[in-house]
Amino acid sequence: MAQRETKTRSLAWEDDASTERRFRRSQSGVPLPGRGLPGMPVAVEEEEEDSGGRSRPRRFFDEPSRPWWRPETKLGRALLGIGAIAVFSAFAASAYALKSFLERDARFRITGTSNIQASGLAEVSRAEMLPVFGEDVGRNVFFVPLNERRKQLEQIPWIEKATVMRLLPDQIRVSVVERKPVAFVRQGSQIGLVDGSGVLLSMPAAMMSHHHYSFPVVTGIDGRDPIASRKGRMAMYLRLVGELDGNGQHLSDQLSEIDLTDPEDARVLMPEQGTDILAHFGEDHFLERYRRYKAHIAEWRQQYPKLAEVDLRYEQQVVLQMAGGANAAPATLDGAGSKPDATDAAKPAEKKKESAKAGSTKHPQNSKSAKSHATQKSSTKSKTAKNKASQKKKPAQTNRTALNHPTQKPTANTHSATAPGLGQ
Repeated sequence: MAQRETKTRSLAWEDDASTERRFRRSQSGVPLPGRGLPGMPVAVEEEEEDSGGRSRPRRFFDEPSRPWWRPETKLGRALLGIGAIAVFSAFAASAYALKSFLERDARFRITGTSNIQASGLAEVSRAEMLPVFGEDVGRNVFFVPLNERRKQLEQIPWIEKATVMRLLPDQIRVSVVERKPVAFVRQGSQIGLVDGSGVLLSMPAAMMSHHHYSFPVVTGIDGRDPIASRKGRMAMYLRLVGELDGNGQHLSDQLSEIDLTDPEDARVLMPEQGTDILAHFGEDHFLERYRRYKAHIAEWRQQYPKLAEVDLRYEQQVVLQMAGGANAAPATLDGAGSKPDATDAAKPAEKKKESAKAGSTKHPQNSKSAKSHATQKSSTKSKTAKNKASQKKKPAQTNRTALNHPTQKPTANTHSATAPGLGQ
């Protein structure tokens, strides 16, 4: 029993050692003073193997091992540079060899026009498109300037947008979007087509009849004008047609001709029972002014048989112009009083009245000179003093008769009236 007790009981120094180990183990879990303060590096522990094969924690301040691309010796750095240069040279040589192969290989050469494909052609024929690629026949497909060819295709009036791409090994594909005409355009005696951007399009008359176009005829679009000016005029035309054809009414089919010379006034030629009436629609409110015109045109023509123009640009009145441009009749709407616009419309008639008055006052003077001239001829035949005295009295008498002669005042051709039915 005594021997067994001596074997199981620990010695005194062993108890001291175990207590010391426990104390150190407990201290290892306590952080060092000042290590947790802001700005201090955090201790990172990584396990490393020591010389005995046992793993030990690695501290933050230990020097890390260098990566392979940062050798420590000069020899290592030199070998690394030589290797990088060798890899770069091999890559450049491979790229040059591939480029030479693609340039010289006959499989990438465009042999003829059959290698050029096109889609979207309707009004533009293939014969009109192929001259753009005339220089590329026999050329390597990689040396075709696609962007330049696209711009050349868009110079054709009928082509609005083009796309050019390569199809390996030896094909070129072209896709085009053609322009859509929106109106006939008259230039002198020639009739052509125009699109919404103001680009003039040519088409044979037989082809036009084949397409059965039913557009209005526009004037005032000149090919010598800048494209921006033509585009602005056509924008007003598109607004006019868009308002009239809204809700499926197709009222633009009743328009004969539209003059777009003034970009702020659409002057529309309206056919009315064997004659044409020129209507000024302005630049907005087209549908409202069209309905106003249709509601009162029969009454206006009944009251003014020589009606030639109708100005609808005013809110409460219209101005009716007679044939020859001399007669103007302002007509108020909804019982509105006289407007400054109506006064301005009647000014040409007033000016004509003043000119007529001036002409009537000058007419007696012309008759006076004619009579005096005849008297002078008769007086030259007789050289007596008595005839000379009578010659001096006759012009005075003619002057008195001319001044006392009543002048006729011409009646003004201006008609100022309210058209029947406008107040309804």
